[in-house]
Amino acid sequence: MQTTDSVVQIADPGERGKEEHNRGDRFVVNVGNLFAWIFPILMIAIVAQVFLRSSGMNQAWLDDLQWWLYGASSLIAIAYAVTTDSHVRVDIFHENFSARGKNIVEIFALVWLFLPFILLAWDQTLHYAISSVQIGEGSDSPNGLHRLWILKVFMNLTFVVIGIAIWSAYVRNLARMTRPVLWKQLLYAFPSTMYIVDLVLYYAIWWGVRLTTPAEISDRDIAKSPILGAFEFGEQEMAHTVALAFVVTLGLIVIARLFDRGED
Repeated sequence: MQTTDSVVQIADPGERGKEEHNRGDRFVVNVGNLFAWIFPILMIAIVAQVFLRSSGMNQAWLDDLQWWLYGASSLIAIAYAVTTDSHVRVDIFHENFSARGKNIVEIFALVWLFLPFILLAWDQTLHYAISSVQIGEGSDSPNGLHRLWILKVFMNLTFVVIGIAIWSAYVRNLARMTRPVLWKQLLYAFPSTMYIVDLVLYYAIWWGVRLTTPAEISDRDIAKSPILGAFEFGEQEMAHTVALAFVVTLGLIVIARLFDRGED
């Protein structure tokens, strides 16, 4: 016999495994539940535009609104799917792994593959959003929605929400294998940890140079400054911030380990 809780979990993926959820998980679930209300609004916008267009009263802003609503809900849905494990899977091998094997695969996929990509997407869309705000970008249609920069800024912020979802899911999987203390979180997610440190260092240095150089120096010139340059590493080149991020990341892990007084 199905209990009330089991029925709720079938209807609401956010309630599945709720007892394991951490604060990040619950934050993403709550945000996802809020943005789910976009879909009824989107449906109304689509139906209204169909009737208006067939009546010869096409409204361009309704077309834009549909893209805005669909884009916002789809981006948030990525974070929700990560937290609730409701994304599409091809479990040819994974479903036959042991519980430990599944956790290892999940951890590797989340913080060695997925999170670095999301960090890259955030970094690239940050400049995309800023430039859109600077020019006050709007719709190509005179009757469209003219504050397109709102959607582009939202897109960049959404990658932060997705990042929270990934890290929270990672910590949840790590907790099934070991005590998920800070130094272990940083160590087992080393590529993502180092990437985050690299971004922090890069933007800190960039803004430090920007605030201490004449206004006529362009942003492009700052990015080419020696401190943000690269040095030869064998036949390859390595950015100064990447090398520094590697050292700083190792230092953070060591410091976190020293402060950990618990038992392994």
